[in-house]
Amino acid sequence: MRGARLLPLLVDGIAWGAGLLAAVHARYDFTPSHRHLAGALATVALAVVLQATIGHTRQLYRGRYRFASFDEVHGVATTTTAVTFVLTIAGMLLSRPLVPVGVPAAGGAISLVLMMGARYLRRLQMTHRLRPDRRIAAPAILFGAGSAAAVLIHSMLHDPKGRYVPAGLIDDDPDKRLLHLHGVPVLGGRDAIARALADTRAELVIFAVANADAGLVREIRDRTLAAGAAFKVVPSVSELMDHQVQVGDIREVQVTDLLGRHQIDTDLSAIGGYLTGKRVLVTGAGGSIGSELCRQIHHFRPAELLMLDRDETSLLAVQLSIDSQARLDDPSVILADVRDAGRMREIFRSRRPQVVFHAAALKHLALLQRHPAEAMKTNVLGTLNVLEAAESVERFVNISTDKAADPSSVLGYSKRITERLTAWTAGRSRGTFLSVRFGNVLGSRGSVFTTFSTQIAEGGPVTVTHPDVTRYFMTTQEAVHLVIQAAAIGMDGEALVLEMGDPVRIAEVARQMVALSRREVPIVYTGLRPGEKLTETLFGSGEVDRRPFHPLISHVEVPPVDPNHLVPLPSGADPPVLIAALAETCHLPAPAASAAAPVPGSPSTSAAAPVPGS
Repeated sequence: MRGARLLPLLVDGIAWGAGLLAAVHARYDFTPSHRHLAGALATVALAVVLQATIGHTRQLYRGRYRFASFDEVHGVATTTTAVTFVLTIAGMLLSRPLVPVGVPAAGGAISLVLMMGARYLRRLQMTHRLRPDRRIAAPAILFGAGSAAAVLIHSMLHDPKGRYVPAGLIDDDPDKRLLHLHGVPVLGGRDAIARALADTRAELVIFAVANADAGLVREIRDRTLAAGAAFKVVPSVSELMDHQVQVGDIREVQVTDLLGRHQIDTDLSAIGGYLTGKRVLVTGAGGSIGSELCRQIHHFRPAELLMLDRDETSLLAVQLSIDSQARLDDPSVILADVRDAGRMREIFRSRRPQVVFHAAALKHLALLQRHPAEAMKTNVLGTLNVLEAAESVERFVNISTDKAADPSSVLGYSKRITERLTAWTAGRSRGTFLSVRFGNVLGSRGSVFTTFSTQIAEGGPVTVTHPDVTRYFMTTQEAVHLVIQAAAIGMDGEALVLEMGDPVRIAEVARQMVALSRREVPIVYTGLRPGEKLTETLFGSGEVDRRPFHPLISHVEVPPVDPNHLVPLPSGADPPVLIAALAETCHLPAPAASAAAPVPGSPSTSAAAPVPGS
């Protein structure tokens, strides 16, 4: 270790010797006398002593800096400048200087160049050792020459066991055509993908734009596959909220990349302050939205994060996703059912949460159409239990759905009632009580993606209700980002509607998933089910789209409803009667009983549509 620490001083001492001797020879036209050489050698000795002394005070030769690091380069430059200054001043003050007054400055400049050169060569050697073995690593073309690509290339070039080596970059920005990132050149725009693959013999394109639109992902993927290469992506910005992109983050393309990768400009550090140092409770913590809420809230360092769910397995899963050493006997995990009013009051009284995200709900539309009483027990009465127990909290956020806008299903009716109950509580509590409304979440448990994945794995058919049915989609991370932000800017009693982008055709989702599977799987159209709409709306009749604070968050007024005015559900009644009671509570007419809407131009039972497998 001591020898390793003395090596930089030895290098710098040799550099001073070479630099000062070169300056003296140049001063005397390369024919210095013995006296001049003796003075130069004495000056070299003095320079080395000064370099060691000043460098020691700056810990330059005491192991503080890694050899050839940028921090060491700065330390060497300032130390060498200080030595040059001292030698120059000494020469000016002495009546008979050892060397001419100008020699220390010239010698110091030459010495500094030699010191930096030695370190540069060492850095090149170190960098070369870290590069991936080209006999093992596959050459890859990166689409995008921005910050994500720069970080990714640096990661690739510093991993000797890496799977990929960057062979070139593709970027549509004409200002980047001559750009090199860590020595990797930009080879052209998207039209040059096929040529770049051929020229570099790469067989992989990595989509390295972390904030891209889904349409761009689809186009680059299509161009890559047409050129006969594989296609992979880096995660979106919302997936990388806690770290920079790395080689290990590169993954296969997913349907969420092809359909829902629009990005949201949110400053979570600025709006998450209401969570820091607070006791935060998340109900339904084991669900798709609830678990992602827990993970993101955890980053804001709450005083305590309370995770409540009735499913013990889901609770353990979300707890492990936050802390791999977590145990179920941790007091932050609460096993309870929101249907139990007494249990809710006990939890709020003993744990005293300050911020509540209420995500517990039944959400499967078709199932709730058959069992509307269960929707009433969990979605309506369960929410009422939590609201009554939470009257003293600082902030309450009720997670709603776009199906609450002009509802036509049991799910929509029940969630609309929860919005109105939340608005009623807002008028009687000191804290802020509001609802957040958004559409379908890509990849959530029990979503259409789960169903399609299972059907494709079984060989099909993939069942779609109608060729023209559309839904709003966003990723779980994006939805939760906006939920956290909406909760910071929302006003008492209102519902906040999140911008969902353009609606997506479910048939297109099915086609993309079948294409990704590379299998021949037919698509069958079955017709709309009772309670389903052909197209969803984000705003109900009479609601105005106002966005006073954030361009992606709308504020709508919600009429409150007194819990005492809820229409009771007749015990043992058939589903149509129960649905009518739910609709009456929403002050809406009950939907007319009808069969599933047939598919135009085809029987209502099935309409097979084979899709190519690539």
